[in-house]
This record gives sequence, structure tokens and C-alpha cells, in this order.
Amino acid sequence: MRKKIDKTIRVLDLQREKLDQVRARLERKDKHYFNKAVKALATHKKKKAVVYANEMAEVRKALKSINQTKLAIEQISLRLSTVKDIGDIVTTIAPATSILRTVRGNLSDVLPKADEQFGIITELLGSILFEVGQMGGLTINFSAANFEAEKILNKAEAQVEKEIKAQLPSVPSVVEKEEISL
Repeated sequence: MRKKIDKTIRVLDLQREKLDQVRARLERKDKHYFNKAVKALATHKKKKAVVYANEMAEVRKALKSINQTKLAIEQISLRLSTVKDIGDIVTTIAPATSILRTVRGNLSDVLPKADEQFGIITELLGSILFEVGQMGGLTINFSAANFEAEKILNKAEAQVEKEIKAQLPSVPSVVEKEEISL
């Protein structure tokens, strides 16, 4: 059981590192588009600035998904480390599995390659749950697990919103008011 938990933690850590790389790349893109939007506004090219602002909005949407996923992964990894030490497997893994399913759905559009890895992680967690159930004849209360998962996701989302607002500059106000139709 501990070997599977260790393997799951390693896979989660690997995914977190990959998300960090993608996040850094997207943050560079956001800064690039921001600078382009500012230059476009300075030269009175509002439509061009709107194009850059719209692209910034898409990049920030992707950043939000990545940051939420990264936070959820960190929380799951920490919980698994704790469960390995104290043994409260079912109450930790059931919500973690639910969180991963939700995060996987949100991230599959942004990072299709990550979808397969999250599938593997979900299978590992499911396998651990199955083994625990077989050993102790336990039944799992999924409604309680899903409630716990929802709490974790809400907490992660609030943290991500706060971090994104602190890290990224706001789009120039003139751009926000302009609409471009293609």
C-alpha cells in the first residue's frame, strides 16, 4: 500500500513540475501581450490593443486553470504524505480522487498531454481505495468525500484568484471598453 502511495506522490510531483513550466511560459506570454497592448494604445491603435487584450484574457483563463490544478495537486500530495504516516486512507483518498476527476476535466482543454497522466493518477488512487476496501471490508461514503473535495477545490480557487490578481497587471482600461468584431 505504501509503495502505491509513494508512486502516486511521485507522479503528482512530476505533474506539478510540468504545470510550473507551462505556467512560467504562459506568464511570459501574458507580459508580452500586455506590453504589446500598451504600445498599441500609445500609438492609438485601439483595435490592435483589443486583440492583445483578448489574447491576454485567454492566457489568464488558462493560468487560472493551471494554478487551480497545481494547488489541488499540492494539497492531494500533502494529504497522501500524511495518510502514509497516520493511516487514514479512505477519508483522504476518496476526496482526492474526486478532486482529480474535476481538475482533469478543467485541464484537458489547456493541457491535453496532462489528461493521460491524471488518468493514471486517478487509477492509482482508485486501486489503493479498492485494496483498502478489500482488506477491511470498508464501504466509502462518497457524498462525504465529494463534500470534502468541493471544500478543497473552493479553497484552491480562492487562493488562485488572489495570486493571479497579485501577479499580473490589469489590462489597460481603454482596451476593456473596446470590442472587436472579427
